Amino acid sequence: MSEQQSSYRQVVKATSIFGGVQVFNIIISIIRSKFIAVLLGPAGMGISDLLISTSGLISGITNFGLGTSAVRDVAAANSTGNKKRISIIIIVLKRWIYITSTLGAVIMLVLSPWLSQVVFGNHHYTIAFVWISITFIFNQITSGQLVILQGMRKMEYLAKASLAGSALGLIITVPLYYKFGTEGIVPAIIITSIISFSLSWYYGRQVKIEKLHVTRVRTIAEGKHMLMMGFLISLSGLISLGASYVMRIFISRHGGIEQVGFYTAGFAMINTYVGLVFTAMATDYYPRLSAVAHSNELCKRSINQQAEIALLILAPVIMVFIIFIKWLVILLYSSRFIAVNDMIIWAALGMFFKAATWSIGFILLAKGASKIYFWCEFTGNLYMLALNIIGYHFLGLTGLGISFLAGYLVYFIQVFILSWIKYQFRFDIAFIKIFIIQFALAVGCFLAVRIAGNAYAYISGVVLIGAATRYSYYELDKRLDLKEIILNLKSGKGLK
Repeated sequence: MSEQQSSYRQVVKATSIFGGVQVFNIIISIIRSKFIAVLLGPAGMGISDLLISTSGLISGITNFGLGTSAVRDVAAANSTGNKKRISIIIIVLKRWIYITSTLGAVIMLVLSPWLSQVVFGNHHYTIAFVWISITFIFNQITSGQLVILQGMRKMEYLAKASLAGSALGLIITVPLYYKFGTEGIVPAIIITSIISFSLSWYYGRQVKIEKLHVTRVRTIAEGKHMLMMGFLISLSGLISLGASYVMRIFISRHGGIEQVGFYTAGFAMINTYVGLVFTAMATDYYPRLSAVAHSNELCKRSINQQAEIALLILAPVIMVFIIFIKWLVILLYSSRFIAVNDMIIWAALGMFFKAATWSIGFILLAKGASKIYFWCEFTGNLYMLALNIIGYHFLGLTGLGISFLAGYLVYFIQVFILSWIKYQFRFDIAFIKIFIIQFALAVGCFLAVRIAGNAYAYISGVVLIGAATRYSYYELDKRLDLKEIILNLKSGKGLK
């Protein structure tokens, strides 16, 4: 097997592992939401969401983005093979995790009366926020353990921790809702946090490090870059949340609460069911890219490989969404949500540019260019918010789909030019060919739905989906030797 083929297989292996994990987590999430809706009702669901989202906001402010930034440092240390260096980075990370988790817990504890008043309009939930402050310790330590597993490329341990945590969390919390109703919400949140902590601690301990004495000065020096980069990543995430919140307020004021529901449901489909491929790939991609960040040429090769695999997997899925959007919306929601159909098929085309942008964008994190990353995200959020407002004002929900496509086209150009100037990045001919062919087939699906009648749209759509699938198989086979992989799977050898 060639080195290049092995590299492609690593991409697909990580995607298959974490794609399965994401699918499982989505199923668990759907089941949990159903139980909460039935056992607690709308009011209980609202209480649970407000408690979790409030603690999530404070956590996002106080954790300094270590769950993302530290992956780069651990991966870079791991790539050297120097056990002492790896141990130092992990020890430093753990110390800062303890500091930031304590900070978050103290802030939550002190602000509990104020949060109860602001969020619920009374002080009845002060004790609830006090108890939930405990979870900051468990959640942040869990995040640190998962960072270590991700940075050290212990992907199977990472997958097992996630799967077991989701399953046990569901099994243990549902009886609490059944027995105690809304009174079981806070215990459920705390127990779920403890379960995740316990599993991450168990699998995290599988990574053996040397016991070293790391001074306070060294801890500050090594942690400074983690914290600075993490803070900017965290800040850019908060800006993204803010832009999304402003958009929801705008839609609510101009279209009503129901329109907000359509907006949320439509983009949940795109970002959850299609976007899970990005989440699955990113788990392995980020540390892998960080390990070769010292070389622009190696980064270019890794980005092109990731972008090719992402498009070859995503393209047929996107086309299925475009052609069968009506039935998918009814299946996942109900016939009352078919108003989002046009918005989703426009946004589906935008996922091609998002896939390309996403593949390039990680180079800024891998290179440690946190300030550039922040300003890139900041400007991107600004013009995407502007495009969304304009799109919705003139064309309603359909305009939001068009603005998604336009926004990611502009963002793709921005990120590509930036990476080309700063890191001499360019796409290979192979990726450009894949993009043009698959995007053309997707546009064909789009036109079939928009112009042809239902029967003709389905017939021509199935033909185009078949062509895209066949082309993806052909290109993946060239890179991976799929026949050998299938034989290995049948013999129990797995994906090597």
